[in-house]
Amino acid sequence: MAGTVEPRLLRGLRDYFAADMHARQWIIDTIRGVYERYGYVPLGTPALEYLDILRGTAGEESEKQLFEVKGPDEERLGLRFDQTVPLARVVAQYPDLPRPFRRYQVSPAWRCDNPYEKRGRFREFIQFDIDAVGVESAVADVEMITAMCDTMQALNVGRFRVRVSSRRVLNLLLTYAGIAHDRAHDVFRVLDKLDKLGHEKVRLELTIGYKDESGSPIPGLGFSSAQVDRIDQFLALRAASREEALAQVRDLFKEVEGAAAEIELLARMSQQLHTLGYGDDVVAYDLTIARGLDYYTGTVFETLLLDLPDFGSVCGGGRYDDLVMRFLGERVPAVGTSVGVDRLLVALEQLGRLPSRKCTAQVLVTVFDDVPIDEYLAMAYELRRAGVPTEFYLGTERRFGKQVRYGDHYGVPVLVVCGADERARGEVQLKDMSVGRKRTAQVADRSQWKSERPGQFNVPRAELVAAIQKLLAEIAAGG
Repeated sequence: MAGTVEPRLLRGLRDYFAADMHARQWIIDTIRGVYERYGYVPLGTPALEYLDILRGTAGEESEKQLFEVKGPDEERLGLRFDQTVPLARVVAQYPDLPRPFRRYQVSPAWRCDNPYEKRGRFREFIQFDIDAVGVESAVADVEMITAMCDTMQALNVGRFRVRVSSRRVLNLLLTYAGIAHDRAHDVFRVLDKLDKLGHEKVRLELTIGYKDESGSPIPGLGFSSAQVDRIDQFLALRAASREEALAQVRDLFKEVEGAAAEIELLARMSQQLHTLGYGDDVVAYDLTIARGLDYYTGTVFETLLLDLPDFGSVCGGGRYDDLVMRFLGERVPAVGTSVGVDRLLVALEQLGRLPSRKCTAQVLVTVFDDVPIDEYLAMAYELRRAGVPTEFYLGTERRFGKQVRYGDHYGVPVLVVCGADERARGEVQLKDMSVGRKRTAQVADRSQWKSERPGQFNVPRAELVAAIQKLLAEIAAGG
């Protein structure tokens, strides 16, 4: 006989049990409600794409994180690392799609980076995206920002802020600093590390490089001190409002050709946000944000939870007007945003803002040896056919206390109990588990608890369904 195989989990992956699965589904359903209110329609794409579809789209760092797969016919394949590149492939492959094409997609993605579970970073994770393809108007960018705000509010995340920047403004920074625009991706990749590394290490990486905590060399980009001094002037800008942020950058770039038009675009967006009720408290302009993916071309944005300041972004995106052109040969403007569902799950768990639920059943029918099992089955199926989610206890344990603990473990709201005595009287006993739990915490004397029988009452067997429906309605109403 072959030896046993050690059960083990791949690094950066996790198993999800009932409570997490329910919470994750609640997050997904809540986001879907917001996105459908905005009129987005669902799309699904395969987990696997040809490797050449995925490569050359998002930059060197993302390329290193690709999971490569060998197909049965030796095809070179890869697992998608986001939903945006597959969307660009879909738009190019199906020319009859309407423009604008407004879709949402919720699917897993994979990145072979360093996992950090306390900050919700895994190698397999669910993203929930919306994108508008074929839309030039900056109103679409405004809509992405407001959708992010509405999603955070619907999820009851507490205090949050959407930070907005612009790759086009950062291109102006390159001009201001005297840096060639073909170095843009290198500069933006380093600026994207500002929150993580801090100002001093960012400056070193832009110039001569440094050694990280492990002693490994981080090469510098070789820019001069004068060039980086100008970048520092930009990074030092601080503003209490969107209007002030724009005024500061307008003054800094007053000699840079084309700056006025780009800043005016952001000013119009800010005014629209104010008109729609999204003030400086929830949407801020932080023009130092670059976002790491190379395909961004315009506005970029990310969402931070203010009660978890070191957690990082849980939602982000931006405008990518040139990505579809790689597949189609023509420029197709597009903008989108993505919620990291599993990151958000970890964050809300840390904040204590997740709904607590382990079960799907609302009723557990308990069983005893002195009553024919068919009678219990009849109860369960009566309830199920009446639309009440019901579990029939299938375990081997016949002691009532053990079955109660089983129901309590999963948080089943109501137990149905029918022993020989109840059956002889033509009754069933209903047990409201929430009342029992509350009273157990209050009463130290077990004999007193047993004499009170908190949350337990008998009803005629013929009235089982109606009594259960009434009790569940009372529980739902908090009564």
